Amino acid sequence: MINWDNFYLFAIVSILFWTMGAFISAIKVNFSKNAVASTLAGTFIFFVFICGLWTHIDRPPLRTMGETRLWYSLFMGVSGVLTYLRWKYRWILSFSTIVSSVFCIINILKPEIHDQSLMPALQSIWFIPHVTVYMFSYSVLGCAFILGCIGLIRHKDIYLVTSDELVYTGTAFLTLGMLSGAIWAKDAWGNYWSWDPKETWAAITWAVYLLYIHLRLFNAKYAPWKLYVTLIAGFIALQMCWYGVNYLPAAQQSVHLYNRSNG
Repeated sequence: MINWDNFYLFAIVSILFWTMGAFISAIKVNFSKNAVASTLAGTFIFFVFICGLWTHIDRPPLRTMGETRLWYSLFMGVSGVLTYLRWKYRWILSFSTIVSSVFCIINILKPEIHDQSLMPALQSIWFIPHVTVYMFSYSVLGCAFILGCIGLIRHKDIYLVTSDELVYTGTAFLTLGMLSGAIWAKDAWGNYWSWDPKETWAAITWAVYLLYIHLRLFNAKYAPWKLYVTLIAGFIALQMCWYGVNYLPAAQQSVHLYNRSNG
């Protein structure tokens, strides 16, 4: 039976495969199929756990912060492989492995938030697409953040072209997440948008990435380091949107809090 009690086994095996893929890609000057295969193997094993957990708890594991961290770890593996396949950056798998592993370790150390049932508002057809689309966009934008940090440290603008495609893709999925969330909110609470703290930070995050896109498309002379800083600022806003708002006093009555079972 697959449940949270044996999560650590799946996590350890997945991390080992991800680490092996990262190591192979780091030591190989040229593109390595073995690195891709190893990373995909770890991602598949992690996906098996998610499917098993879904069956065990009889609902999609998307309710709690711990459950969303599962999807983020999964999608970071996917995004890392896609970035490696597309641009052949040897180090990208190392960073995606570190991020995925950190979230796995957090889930192992903090298991107390995994057993909450679905609140009535979450029993909607929009629940699964809304959260999974958001988690995928977060992982893609996470890769853009990594490139932004590398570009800022190395003082090179060659990473901007790669970041552009990642930001375009991530922002597109982010937009779909916001739209599906608005439709869901109308069905659940009667309003498309209420400037709830979670929604406010979602709008801020979206605006920062739209700013980056605007600067890239209409201001070619904008300093590369400022663009990298914009990417980093967008990722910080994304973290606030995802879980940071839960610690704000103004958010204690929010319908978006993960640590309550109200609806």
